Amino acid sequence: MKRLYKNFLAILTGSSLLVIFGVVLVSSLSRYLFNSPIQWSEEVAKYAMIYGTMFGMALCYLEGIHIRFTFLEDMVPAKIRHLLHFISDIIALISGGVIAYSGYLFMMKRGAIEAPGTGIQMYYFQVAMVIGGVCLVLAALIRLTQYIQPKTVSEGQ
Repeated sequence: MKRLYKNFLAILTGSSLLVIFGVVLVSSLSRYLFNSPIQWSEEVAKYAMIYGTMFGMALCYLEGIHIRFTFLEDMVPAKIRHLLHFISDIIALISGGVIAYSGYLFMMKRGAIEAPGTGIQMYYFQVAMVIGGVCLVLAALIRLTQYIQPKTVSEGQ
C-alpha cells in the first residue's frame, strides 16, 4: 500500500514539475522568439507549482526525507525516539486535516472568483490545498500503521 501511494504521489509531483517546465519553456520561446507572450502561462505555472508542493510535501513526509533536525533525536534513547516519531505522525495527521479543512473554507469563500489570466474559476486552483491536506492525512495514516503492524525478522536486522 505504501509503495503504491508513494508511486502515485511521485507521478503527481513529477507531472506538476513537467507542467511547470513545459509552460515556462513554451511561454519563454513565444515571448522572445515570436514577440507574442502567452497571457495565462505565469498563472498556470504558479498553480502547478502549488499542486507540486502539496504532492511533494506528502511524498517527502511519507518517505521521511523532509528536512528535519535529527541531532536532538539522536541524543535520546530508542524508545523515546520511537515515541517522538509517533507524536510527530499524530501531529502530521492533525495538520493535514487542518490544511484540508482551511483550504476547503477558503475555496468555498473565494473559489467563484475568476482567475485573471486563464478565465477559469479559482476553485480548480484553490482545491490544491484540500488535496494536499488529504494527501498528508493519508500519508500519516500509512505511517501510523507501522506502529500496529508486527515486526518481521528481516526488519529487526
